[in-house]
Amino acid sequence: MSGHSPSGVPQVFSITVTKAGRAMASRLPYPEFHGNPADRVDELWNKASALVLFLPVGAATRIIAPLLGDKESDPAVVCVDEGGRFAVSLVGGHHGRGVSANELAVSISEVLGSTPVVTSGTDVRSLPSFDDIPGFTATGDVAAVTRLLLDGAAIAIENPLDWPLPRRLVEALPAGSPAARIVVTDRVSTHIPEGPPTLLLHPPTLVLGVGADSVAPPDELRSLVMENLARAGLLTESVSEIATVDRRAREPAVLDLAAWLGIPVRSFLPSQLAPIEVPNPSAAVTAALGTPSVAEAAALLAAGRKGTLIISKEKSAHCTMAVARRHGPRGSLQVVGLGPGSPLHRSPAATTALLHCDVLIGYGPYVDQCADLLSARHEVHRFPIGDEIGRARKAVEEARAGHTVTLVCSGDPGVFAMAPMVLEAAGGDAGFEIEIIPGISAAYAAAALLGAPLAHDHAVISLSDLTTPWETIARRLDAVARSGMAVALYNPRSERRQWQFREALAILAAYRDPDTPVGLVTSAARPDQQVSVTTLAKLDEDEVTMTTCVIVGSPDTRIVGGRMVTPRGRPVR
Repeated sequence: MSGHSPSGVPQVFSITVTKAGRAMASRLPYPEFHGNPADRVDELWNKASALVLFLPVGAATRIIAPLLGDKESDPAVVCVDEGGRFAVSLVGGHHGRGVSANELAVSISEVLGSTPVVTSGTDVRSLPSFDDIPGFTATGDVAAVTRLLLDGAAIAIENPLDWPLPRRLVEALPAGSPAARIVVTDRVSTHIPEGPPTLLLHPPTLVLGVGADSVAPPDELRSLVMENLARAGLLTESVSEIATVDRRAREPAVLDLAAWLGIPVRSFLPSQLAPIEVPNPSAAVTAALGTPSVAEAAALLAAGRKGTLIISKEKSAHCTMAVARRHGPRGSLQVVGLGPGSPLHRSPAATTALLHCDVLIGYGPYVDQCADLLSARHEVHRFPIGDEIGRARKAVEEARAGHTVTLVCSGDPGVFAMAPMVLEAAGGDAGFEIEIIPGISAAYAAAALLGAPLAHDHAVISLSDLTTPWETIARRLDAVARSGMAVALYNPRSERRQWQFREALAILAAYRDPDTPVGLVTSAARPDQQVSVTTLAKLDEDEVTMTTCVIVGSPDTRIVGGRMVTPRGRPVR
């Protein structure tokens, strides 16, 4: 069993016995099963990617012991005690059935406020885990080489592919006469010479180009691919993606192969494939699809400028395949919003990006905000306040070098944050993937603490004139004041910028009643959070700092039970 849903999403289940366990499980985003824990574990063992057991570790160990097979096929298991004090990574620390128990323990602790307990040797010693290196699959003598690393033995690296390795991994390996070796390869182990204990790291070097008729049986394409990979001595673990023409990307045979290998399908237009020089062009393919090649051209195009064809076109009755090798990783950059401050407001997508990147970039306090997710394998670059352009350029530089990069922002990356600078720095053809991962913005975190002041049309304006002339800000404030919309003010007041806030209030007061409700939220969702509600006339500007979000209500905003409410329409009576 795969332990994944039909959509490929890992399936995580909670198992509870007591009322306290059920109360904690209800706070987690996983289906909960209550009752006899042995029966429940037995029922779910072959279905789950991971199990969260609200049980003592001893009881959990006795229940799962008869079911344990190996680390590749067993689900990850995390134990949470009755008091919710600890989340213990019990089985599958680095990768259970597609889920890391260590990472799961951390994410559960974020929600429950517990302490994650991780006992994996490399994690405890702040050393890289070979089977958890981003972008690589580890095989061979993983356990033996890990033991030698923990004992301080020297380990040699053989990298005939010249594939970039994480700098933190290389720096962590002791020097001296090697007692073991790491071989970076996309070849099967029979091609590796005999030697000391050897760990094989398989990078995602290979791109599989395919073509398939609409009548192609899935077994035919799968057999064609596997036979030719085996003949060439190439590993399926190093095949990173399937490439094809857009008209063939949804063929059943192609989708079946992608699901079987667990890799994505990347499609190209015929106009993109046609210019690619290939050794085996076809006039028939040109007539049918508008490009002289599908499999070879798609593999080469996906492999990038330095890609080389290592398996030329092979055919069966209804399918074609070819393989190209990349000569460097395809980097990625995720611009992540951490939310207003608390880990509870951090999205699962943000947590995943942070756990799986190899380079982390950000303003120092924002890096500290996610320090609970960082480990020895992360390369961290801290930047001072005000150097946003430097952060964006560094992130683009590292992604172009083939690294998996995460650039962190507080709040939402698209709201007065780093997303636009990154996109501008990357330009039109970045050469790597860019993803913007949203976060809860300061305005909406503050609004939730105040009640519902932004429930109708509203505006968000920054009062910082470091990048926007004050005259422009003033015109926007005047327009918002005239419109009658509620407004959230960012960056309202600092030690050097104080008159701007006073002038902003004066502009708003020209069109708003003195009794208009105003909410002040300083350091939202952080330990020193402060929340207060006042009016335009009574607002004390000394309570406002750079970390304050000021929300000025609309003419319809009123106070209900001490909270600001801006009705969505006709007031409820």
